[in-house]
Amino acid sequence: MCYMVTGVAGFIGYHVADRLLSGGAEVVGVDSLNAYYDPALKQARLARLLGRPGFRFQQLDLAESDPTLALFAAERPSVVIHLAAQPGARHSLNHPHAHAQSNLVATLNVLEGCRHHGSTHLVYASSSSVYGAGTHTPFKVSASVDHPLSPYAATKRACELMAHSYSHLYRLPTTGLRFFTVYGPWGRPDMAYFLFTRAVLQGEPLDVFNDGAMTRDFTFVDDVVEVILRIAGCPAAPDPAWDSAAPTPDSSGAPYRIYNIGSSRPVKLLDMIAAVEQATGKTARKRFLPLQPGDVVETWADMDDLVRDFGYRPGTSIEEGMRKFVEWYREYYRIYEGG
Repeated sequence: MCYMVTGVAGFIGYHVADRLLSGGAEVVGVDSLNAYYDPALKQARLARLLGRPGFRFQQLDLAESDPTLALFAAERPSVVIHLAAQPGARHSLNHPHAHAQSNLVATLNVLEGCRHHGSTHLVYASSSSVYGAGTHTPFKVSASVDHPLSPYAATKRACELMAHSYSHLYRLPTTGLRFFTVYGPWGRPDMAYFLFTRAVLQGEPLDVFNDGAMTRDFTFVDDVVEVILRIAGCPAAPDPAWDSAAPTPDSSGAPYRIYNIGSSRPVKLLDMIAAVEQATGKTARKRFLPLQPGDVVETWADMDDLVRDFGYRPGTSIEEGMRKFVEWYREYYRIYEGG
């Protein structure tokens, strides 16, 4: 079976490709290697994949339709794990066009590639950001998600809707994954846990937004990869209980599903900082700031659907996960920065 992993030099994409290759799968990796954050980190992830048996890499901007369709025609991947995207709710406030291109247009091109070239399942990244202004927690996939708080969140919801239209029209099985604050080794430098670790180790103050009164459903990357691979091997199917007279957002008469991917154990921001302090052995200097535009105060994933369908619940604690991240951080930056 041939897998295509988009965003393969990204945080989650790298870990997914690594697991697939370790299991003997054939992987076509795709990435634009853009400079949203340090390209050296993306190149370092990619270097750990290049040369391994079964791995092929194509540098490509998926928003370019002709090259994208040509790649699908040449590779004809059975399963596509589409993780390439422009992340960042705050970033989208000043760069909405970048999010429209990288999230909306690119996903449309991937859907077209799957439709025309025999893919049997598209698994794609959505986000907990789609819950937007909703405050009833834990967030359920059956809840309304029609009030996004940033262009980023709006593009992610739009991708879910486009996927449904392709599942309906062309019977293409699609499964959307609403990720909740994924963290771990080889993570993204723009994420709070990464910024906090860097600041603590360098003795700099941390910017703590909303005066620390925020919670996040932190999800360790190894747990996320396990979920992705279980779902990838089980194409979405029509829900026989779906009722067109009383439709719900999480299922369909088409082969379409949505799942939350979280730990279902929300962590207070100050407790996450405490885990960083414990893992580094250093005390943080905190600078409290107001809530930023586009941010949500709380995320908390209801995981009942995932547990029901796949018998798995992410279980890594924030203390264990941050310990593993800090171990990686110290090793990586000792090699690349000499510190």
